[in-house]
Amino acid sequence: MKDNFSSQSDQYAKFRPTYPSELFAYLNGLVATKKAAWDCGTGNGQVAFELAKTFEHIFATDISQAQLDHALRAKNITYSVQPAEKTDFEDGIFDLIVVAQAIHWFNFDAFYAEVRRTGKQNALLAVVGYGRIEINPEIDKVITEFYTNVIGPYWDKERRYIDEHYTTIPFPFSELETPSFENVHRWKLEHLIGYLNTWSAVKHYIKQHQQNPVENLLIQLKPHWQDGEIKAVRFPILLRVGNIHHPN
Repeated sequence: MKDNFSSQSDQYAKFRPTYPSELFAYLNGLVATKKAAWDCGTGNGQVAFELAKTFEHIFATDISQAQLDHALRAKNITYSVQPAEKTDFEDGIFDLIVVAQAIHWFNFDAFYAEVRRTGKQNALLAVVGYGRIEINPEIDKVITEFYTNVIGPYWDKERRYIDEHYTTIPFPFSELETPSFENVHRWKLEHLIGYLNTWSAVKHYIKQHQQNPVENLLIQLKPHWQDGEIKAVRFPILLRVGNIHHPN
């Protein structure tokens, strides 16, 4: 598993989008017993924090201590630095396992073996993520040009799984048909720039060229975004849910 997010982990916690409450309501409705859940690749802990409102205990893991240092806290969340593919959890303890915006970094076979080992009979695995930001046609065109041609060569190869909306990841579970979700935020231009600066390809670009490509992008965006203006920004939610163990 790669760690692209230990650097600037405070920025990651501040600028990354959250997930809609409707998504958590949906997941809660799928799980009858809510004793324990595992939020794998927890990052800033946003999913763990939401799950902690309805589950007795949340175990949240990440390979980045820096990320966990900035994670949201709750009394019933236990954070630990552990790889997704090999944990110290006991067998068969989780009712729900969630991995949000992270599975594309994992070794699929090893992680899925760990999911089967630690999940209860009929537990669920929810793979969650969010696609490319959408604002309006003019701004989307500028960002798409930046995404594809300016920093395109600097994306890790795993990024394609996000672009393909997680439809191409291996998913060897009894899959549920899921509804569509969208997350809508209201951001100023400064927040958008903060978010774009968390992109791993931007970090790779800066490391190679010693300059930030987002600075030039900001110049291109300003004609489309007045100072202090708040715009609706949308993220399509990626979601696949499966029964970890087929019913007997």
